[in-house]
Amino acid sequence: MSKKIELLRSKFKKYNIDGYIVPKNDDYFTEYSKVNRLKIISNFTGSAGLAVILKKRNYLFTDGRYTIQSQIESGKNFKIINFEKIANFRLFKNLKLGIDPKLFTYRQMKNYFLRYKIEFINENLIDQIEKEKVNDSFPFFSLKKKIVGESSDSKINKISNYLKKNKSDFIFISAPENVAWILNIRGSDGPNSPIPNCRLIISKAKKIILISKIKKCKKLLKDKIIKLNQLIDIKKLPKEILSLKGKKFIIDQNSCSIYYEDIIKSKFQILKKEDPTYFLKSIKNKTEINNLKKAHILDGVALTKF
Repeated sequence: MSKKIELLRSKFKKYNIDGYIVPKNDDYFTEYSKVNRLKIISNFTGSAGLAVILKKRNYLFTDGRYTIQSQIESGKNFKIINFEKIANFRLFKNLKLGIDPKLFTYRQMKNYFLRYKIEFINENLIDQIEKEKVNDSFPFFSLKKKIVGESSDSKINKISNYLKKNKSDFIFISAPENVAWILNIRGSDGPNSPIPNCRLIISKAKKIILISKIKKCKKLLKDKIIKLNQLIDIKKLPKEILSLKGKKFIIDQNSCSIYYEDIIKSKFQILKKEDPTYFLKSIKNKTEINNLKKAHILDGVALTKF
């Protein structure tokens, strides 16, 4: 048995749980994140999976793409099961399972764990065993309008109109790729794409609050992409949300974690809707279309040469 699994099990009594659930995603719900807690506990390196560690048995849920790989990497300590069976997995029915509420949404709870007893633990038990060291100091940078074809002011204006239409005061943009599109910024927080790990609050009055680690935003401040009073450190987010004045908050139930939803609903009425950014960015402007064509030509040439 893995020493890490034994260390995790030793914590069950303290938190009064029978097992612990470890997803693949990080707290930004990024598929290919630099932090991979699932790999730490199970040795599984696939892009989709979820582990449940119990007092005496361990289960790894994944899909058909990883049937062979998961068995090779994790079969020694985990029973491999298809994702589709998790909602009706009888062995978990009378057990209390612990989760980190920053890594799950209420929608996931409903889809996967509705029949189970779930205990929210505001600490990550895998981090207590082994915290992955990742370079988290890469600065965010901005893209000029001539590259993206639309200013961030124009995009914020569209979202402000959406809030007014839905009679809401604020929206919580919890998916980093949507923040990137709205503010025309990029980063290096993902291994394969220029994702800037951050979140954004937009008010119907077009005011914005960018939530991130301050050190990552120094270049944005220097280039006057955002102002200091539009930026807050991620650790101050709960207090900042509770200081806002208004009644209604829109959140996206696919990317807003239980942790942040609970903070927002402690003061505001929540409207669960799909983030309008997904629709807005799906309609490409002329600049984006031209850049798509150029990218495909470069990609095609590279493939042909290969």
